[in-house]
Amino acid sequence: MKTIFCFFFGLLAFTAGAQREDKIYQPAIHTAKLFKAGDPVSFPILQLGSTDVLELHFDDLDKNIKQYYYAFQLCNADWSPSMLSSFDYIKGFQNVRISNYRTSSIALTNYTHYQASVPDRNSIPTRSGNYLLKIFLNSDTAQLAFTKRFVVVDAKAKVAAQVQQPFNAQWFKTHQKLQLAINVDSRIQVFTPQDLKVVVLQNTNWQTALFLNSPTIYRSNYFEYSDESITAMPALREWRWIDLRSYRLKSDRMQDLDAKSTVPSVVIKPDPSRSTQGYLYYQDLDGRYTMETLESVNPLWQGDYANVKFSFFPPDNRAFEGRDVFIFGELTNYGRDTAAKMNFNADRGAYEKTLFLKQGYYNYMYATLPVAKNGYPDMSQTEGNYWGTENSYTVLVYYKSFGARADELIGYTTISSLFQRPGL
Repeated sequence: MKTIFCFFFGLLAFTAGAQREDKIYQPAIHTAKLFKAGDPVSFPILQLGSTDVLELHFDDLDKNIKQYYYAFQLCNADWSPSMLSSFDYIKGFQNVRISNYRTSSIALTNYTHYQASVPDRNSIPTRSGNYLLKIFLNSDTAQLAFTKRFVVVDAKAKVAAQVQQPFNAQWFKTHQKLQLAINVDSRIQVFTPQDLKVVVLQNTNWQTALFLNSPTIYRSNYFEYSDESITAMPALREWRWIDLRSYRLKSDRMQDLDAKSTVPSVVIKPDPSRSTQGYLYYQDLDGRYTMETLESVNPLWQGDYANVKFSFFPPDNRAFEGRDVFIFGELTNYGRDTAAKMNFNADRGAYEKTLFLKQGYYNYMYATLPVAKNGYPDMSQTEGNYWGTENSYTVLVYYKSFGARADELIGYTTISSLFQRPGL
C-alpha cells in the first residue's frame, strides 16, 4: 500500500505542476484576493444561474492609475484550457473594465486599490466548471497582471463526506482520510466510472489537491470513494499566525517593530520546528489572511505595508539536505510565489525571508520541497502532522459526457474535520 501511495503522490505532483495556477506576473501587484462577497476567507465558488457574487481586490504599487480589465477562461477539471470558445460559456462582454479604484490615504506606502464584483451583470458565465480569472492592462490580454481561480457549480449530484482516522498504522497518527458518497442526478448519464472526476481540496488549497478518477464502489448513479490509499492526506497542524493589524503597537508574536521609518518593519519572533512538539488546538483561518487595520476606517485603501521578516530554525540549526524551505499559505500563493523561498543564514542557523505585507491577520506554515524540482509540499520536518488537526475539505465533482469538449462541475460540499473527532 505504501508503494501505491507514493506513486499516487508522484502522479499528483506531476499533474499539479501542469495546472494553470493563481499567479502574479507584474511585481507591482500586491494583496490580490478573490472571495465570496462579504467573506474574505471563503472559497470562490458560484452557483450557476444564481445572484452569487465574488469580490476581487488588489493593490498596484505603481503611482499611476491604470486601465485594468478582466476576462474568464473556462478550464477542465485538471485546469487545462477547454476546447470551447469564450462565446460558448460567457453571456455578454468578453472583457470587463475595472472602474472601481481609489488611491491610498493615510498609509505611508503609496498605492492604488482596485476592486470589482465578479461576475459583472454584463459578463456572466453560462456553463459550470473551473474558471481562470485573468486581469490585464489596457484591454490587451498579452499584458497579463495576475490570474485567480474560481469555480461555478450546477448542482446535479449530492455529495456526502466524512473525515476519519486511517486504519493504516503508518498514517494512523499523522493523516486524515475521507469517505465520499456521491449520488448523481438522473439527468446525468454515466456510462463508465471514469465519466466522473472528484477533486478534494484541503483548506481550499489547489497545490495539494487530490484527483480521484476511480471509485471504490460504482453502482448505477452511485459512486463511493473509501480506499484510504487514495483519499488519505497529511493532517498538518493548526496554522501559525501573525497579527499585523497595527504597525504602531507590538502584537503577541512581534519581536521587534520599527514604525518610524519610511516603510515600517516588523521582525516576527523566531519559529522553531514543531515536528516533535505536542499537538495544541486553537482556532485559525486554515492558511488564509484578512485585510484589517486597527488605526483607520477602511483597510482596503488606508491599510499600510511593512517589511515583515520571518525566521525558521530547523532542528539542530542545520539546513535540510536536498530540500528548500518555503513560507506556505495564501500570503505566498501556497509557496508558488518567487518570494516564498527562504534563504539559510549559516551564522544564525536559521532560514530567513522578508515579505512585503499589508496590514491584516495572517496564517502561515513552513514547507519543504526538493531542491530545483517540482514536488509535493512536505510539512513533516517543519510542522509535523497530527490526525486530529482541524482542517476544512472541499469536495468537487466533475462530469464530462460522451463527446463533450469541457468538464462540468455538478456537485460540491465543504466539511470540517473538527466536528467529526470523537467527543466533539
